[in-house]
Amino acid sequence: MVVFYSAVFGLGGPLFVSIGTVVLPIFAVSGGIGGLLVFSNDRLKGVLEYLAAYGLSSRRILLNSLLAGIVQVTIILGAGVAAGVTTYLLSGYTLTPRLPEALLVYTFPMSYLTVTLMTTLGVFWTSLSSPRAGLNSPIGVLPMVGVLPTAAALVVALAIPAYATQILLGTELVILVVVLSLLSRTDHLMPTERLLSPG
Repeated sequence: MVVFYSAVFGLGGPLFVSIGTVVLPIFAVSGGIGGLLVFSNDRLKGVLEYLAAYGLSSRRILLNSLLAGIVQVTIILGAGVAAGVTTYLLSGYTLTPRLPEALLVYTFPMSYLTVTLMTTLGVFWTSLSSPRAGLNSPIGVLPMVGVLPTAAALVVALAIPAYATQILLGTELVILVVVLSLLSRTDHLMPTERLLSPG
């Protein structure tokens, strides 16, 4: 999907720069759910309990989940950006500074921030809930948590185009503050005893 839509936006030239780069993080979020899937699965099977018994901290386990999500997002973004830029150039449009600026200032940071937010909330949710296979799982809801900031920022920016840049950058800043606040409370929200498996 990300390759198809990025390629279509790329055919539109300026549309890829103005809209495509802003929409890309929505696709990236859906590709970053794997880290949380592994975390939930490992907790149910007692893998995290085993790792905790050998001294692996809750913070390290969380960081590993975040790293898995970030790697997946990088793959999704790489495919999307490659498809969009390729069709953009093949359509005869000239590469202007606005495109790399939009990618580096918004697309990549927003993608990584929303996936970090989604994964952090999901890991805390999974840690604090009672582990039951197929129940109390945040995986069905979390993609919406990741998509919501990007979609809301896009809607507001389109409604008030004069302040679009400030709105998009402001959204990034808010997410960064929320993520840092959550990560600072890892030991409280993800105590080691919550990694015990139901078995």
